[in-house]
Amino acid sequence: MPTKLNSELLTAAIEGFEAQKARIDDQIRELRAKLSGGSVEPAATPEASGRGRKKFSAASRRKMALAQKARWAKIRGESEPSKTAAPEPAKPKRRISEEGMKRIIAATKKRWRLAKAKKAPPAATKKAAVKKKAAVKAAPVETAAV
Repeated sequence: MPTKLNSELLTAAIEGFEAQKARIDDQIRELRAKLSGGSVEPAATPEASGRGRKKFSAASRRKMALAQKARWAKIRGESEPSKTAAPEPAKPKRRISEEGMKRIIAATKKRWRLAKAKKAPPAATKKAAVKKKAAVKAAPVETAAV
């Protein structure tokens, strides 16, 4: 018997799914609260929030950072960080001189020349080997033709 989908059945299905969705949203909210260490209160929806976050000037942020560092130092029992301590200026990057670069290039070329000389066999044995192979290949071809 075919069952017809009437409006009552569809309405009941929608209500059931909405209840499931609400349950899942509550569980997600609880997990996020546990993750961040916050409360389980429902978060404000994006539509409810009126303004964005307040912007602080760089000076205000620096003051807040120094105050927070002082609070942590007090908790840990350390002395307060000095407020007059300015960060050390960064050292300029070192550059190699032209003479130094030429020395490096010359040493590298010498190293490669020696490596190639060590790797490559003498030229005379190479030519002899090539001639020998050509002679061997030529001989079977002549005998095959006879």
